[in-house]
Amino acid sequence: MPGFIKPQLATLKDKAPSGAQWIHEIKYDGYRAQVHVDRGATKIFTRNGHDWTNRFKHIADSFKLKSQTIFDGEVVVIHENRPNFSELQADLAKGRQDRMLFYSFDILFHNGQDLRSTPQLKRKELLKELIDMLEPPILYSEHHEGDGQALFEAASRLNYEGIVSKRVDAIYRSERVEAWLKVKAVQREKFPVIGFIKDPGGVAALYLGKQEGKELRYMGKVGTGWSRTKSAEIRKALDTVVSPKQKLTKPIRKPKATWVEPKFYADIEYRDITSEGLLRASSFKGLSKGTRRS
Repeated sequence: MPGFIKPQLATLKDKAPSGAQWIHEIKYDGYRAQVHVDRGATKIFTRNGHDWTNRFKHIADSFKLKSQTIFDGEVVVIHENRPNFSELQADLAKGRQDRMLFYSFDILFHNGQDLRSTPQLKRKELLKELIDMLEPPILYSEHHEGDGQALFEAASRLNYEGIVSKRVDAIYRSERVEAWLKVKAVQREKFPVIGFIKDPGGVAALYLGKQEGKELRYMGKVGTGWSRTKSAEIRKALDTVVSPKQKLTKPIRKPKATWVEPKFYADIEYRDITSEGLLRASSFKGLSKGTRRS
């Protein structure tokens, strides 16, 4: 049985494909996970190969199989009827596992057979047979045939992150490929935090910027997406980089703002950018120190 397998990644596109050579799945807003079942002993690895079995122990203990199998999928927390990454992060921080689900969308190895060279649709057929033997929190990621754009529009209306379209005849390759295409209903990017509005014990809103060449431009604010606990964590981090004045190239007037050095980056989901150059329908997903991701 092989060890951790580097995952296959989808290529971002503006529009979903259609036709008989494609199937389409909901894109889950969670943590990519690879589950290794070895005759009852289960390990769960992150996208980068870290062993997070203890963090996902409730899921690992639910794989009551005596086979040797490697599953590919996503760990999610459902909040307000859809996967919510922020809620998943909060549960991980608290060590809470009872809300976590594992949606499996692929199978890479089973009982001595490396399935990566098996066509996509055949892999999913075998996957469904195995998942049907199990119970929640382990679930099968259903797929749809036909018009991918119709599914994408439906997913958008329901505020899902988007969809992933997969070629039915494609093998599994450990790289970013055109055989998997993702279309996102929302855009996601990291923006430097340039200030915040205080809230008792935390933050009420974050002011965001964007580095364009030598200029730091104002991009608007975000005021949703965190719990009370996360709000306190954000405030604690930002209090370490408070600045007496704002760092924007073109200053703005915000009487309630506490300005900070742009050392922390907020991971933001947003629908689009307005004609004034501000983020529209933005939601906070996480905070990190250092440069933004590519």
